[in-house]
Amino acid sequence: MNISVVIPLLNEKESLPELYDWIAKVMRSNHFSYEIIFIDDGSTDDSWNVIEQLSQKDSNVKGIRFFRNFGKSQALHAGFEKSQGDVVITMDADLQDNPEEIPELYNMIVKDHYDLVSGWKKKRYDSVISKNLPSKLFNWAARKTSGVTLNDFNCGLKAYNRNVVKNIDVHGEMHRYIPVLAKNAGFSNIGEKIVLHQARKYGSTKFGMDRFVHGFLDLLTIWFISRFGRRPMHLFGALGVIMFMIGFGFTLYLGLDKLFFNTSGRLITERPQFYMALSTMIIGTQFFIAGFLGEIILRTKDDKKRYLINEELNF
Repeated sequence: MNISVVIPLLNEKESLPELYDWIAKVMRSNHFSYEIIFIDDGSTDDSWNVIEQLSQKDSNVKGIRFFRNFGKSQALHAGFEKSQGDVVITMDADLQDNPEEIPELYNMIVKDHYDLVSGWKKKRYDSVISKNLPSKLFNWAARKTSGVTLNDFNCGLKAYNRNVVKNIDVHGEMHRYIPVLAKNAGFSNIGEKIVLHQARKYGSTKFGMDRFVHGFLDLLTIWFISRFGRRPMHLFGALGVIMFMIGFGFTLYLGLDKLFFNTSGRLITERPQFYMALSTMIIGTQFFIAGFLGEIILRTKDDKKRYLINEELNF
């Protein structure tokens, strides 16, 4: 199969028939073998009924339905697991992504041998205050922190080599950082393509300003994981040893001063250095134990699914 189109969605019943017709037209005109995987992330409208009707009409349409809303990352992960195409295209269900971009994205993966190609919505039809400016700040911070030089990390329109989606774990809110996850997994040939952005035709956005707060917190998480995720003892152990040695130095100083000089004439417990020594040695020990436990957890973690599928179609 040439292409798998993975589309996570939440309450997008109005746009689904039009989106399907548009994608199918592009696929047929370019003679691609394809599948369209809709992932219903706990919709409360008739989105699943629309997906069922489309799957009965066309066997290329497949559907996954979650028991409840688990989030876009979990929806993408489920779609990646089920995808069979050599190239996987992700896009949003709100008709703001243009399916006409698919052939060129496909060629960039197959002919130009990119591992991942991310769309760049250079001209956006969103609110300047609530979306555009926060998005620019967010993308700047992501570039500086991750080392991946993309202009638009959060664009839903992306193309992947099959090997990428089968070897990364997208969870939590990490869908914004899939290029970073791919880079950390060893897929370094990451490209970017300017894509058309269209105004939302139906409904309203499912994301508010809080997504940028969560995004920055996730950015810190992925920075830490990329640096120390496989070696937590290198951070916590080093901090623990440094703190412990500082405390031990204060203790040695207090002991020698008491035994040989006793200049102050005070008890050791009356001197501030005693509490500094005690605090730093305790904190250092805790840091060291945290690193040790992190190493144990890393070696024994059980990778469980983070979503529950209610129904599937055509798999």
